[in-house]
Amino acid sequence: MSNKTRSILKGIAVVLVLLAVVMQLGWVIIPSISVYKFWFVVIAFGMLLISSK
Repeated sequence: MSNKTRSILKGIAVVLVLLAVVMQLGWVIIPSISVYKFWFVVIAFGMLLISSK
């Protein structure tokens, strides 16, 4: 896996976690995906594990 792909995966993981945190704080409300906040964090963690060396 190239460094560019690793960086992209890490960036997507950070965005997913930030989205989950912002929805938990109530600053942004997206009703259709608000029930999946936990799974966003789980998927982000998995992406970080995959992208680590």
